[in-house]
Amino acid sequence: MRQDASWDPENMQSLVESIYQLYGYDFRGYMPQSLRRRFDSVMQRYTLETFAELRQRIVNDRDFFSAILGHLTVTTSEMFRDPPFYAALNQQVVPRLATYPSIKIWHAGCSSGEEVYSLAILLREAGLLQNSIIYATDINPVALEKARAGVYPMATLQKATENYHRVLPQGDFASYYVANYGMAAMDRRLRDHIVFAEHNLVTDSVFSEVQLILCRNVLIYFDSGLQQRALKLFDDSLCHRGFLALGMKESLQFSLLGPAYEEVVPTTRIYQKRISCSQQKY
Repeated sequence: MRQDASWDPENMQSLVESIYQLYGYDFRGYMPQSLRRRFDSVMQRYTLETFAELRQRIVNDRDFFSAILGHLTVTTSEMFRDPPFYAALNQQVVPRLATYPSIKIWHAGCSSGEEVYSLAILLREAGLLQNSIIYATDINPVALEKARAGVYPMATLQKATENYHRVLPQGDFASYYVANYGMAAMDRRLRDHIVFAEHNLVTDSVFSEVQLILCRNVLIYFDSGLQQRALKLFDDSLCHRGFLALGMKESLQFSLLGPAYEEVVPTTRIYQKRISCSQQKY
């Protein structure tokens, strides 16, 4: 792909603004470097030579935008991704969730659902799933449809099985899916306790009070202003002494929310709420 002189930060932000106005997806607070990589990926996949071609296709072809949306959002997921995190969640948080008569959890940025089913399995193993509801949200309707279906290639489950046994050594991961024709369908008993819905951390508001929020490896793609907005949204959604789980490259250390939370286990990025962010004075 040849060098395109029209590709500059101002033009890219203009395209992002057009996407927001035309389709309602707001990428204006995303890191410019991350957006550039995603647009580059789209251009390579669809053999577009110039920024002008890319803009023309996006602005004038709604079907094209729907097709590329997955390239513009975070879709990387894996069952029991980062086993030490899930082990800490299982040992330190799940027993405390057991003290509630009913459990509500929000998994924000759930992508194609692998980590949502991982969480449901932890709850099932602890005997808590029947009293739980997991709200799994994402900006990408295509990823959500895959998550809702809960069907994944068997080839990906070898790594998932290894991850699972690092968290639950005595468990039987194969009991949570049915394999057929090279694909694995997750157990309906898991899916029955998950509500999948579109939700945009950039523009949407609180929809429920929950005891646990997971938003892992999403905030790293946001600029500081958007990160603070998302964290405030999480704080408004969490009950007193609720838990917030972030990705390993994300932290509350330098955020406005930091003083209101304590890390449950060092280096896990699992935090427990001490006071409401709205009660603090800055």
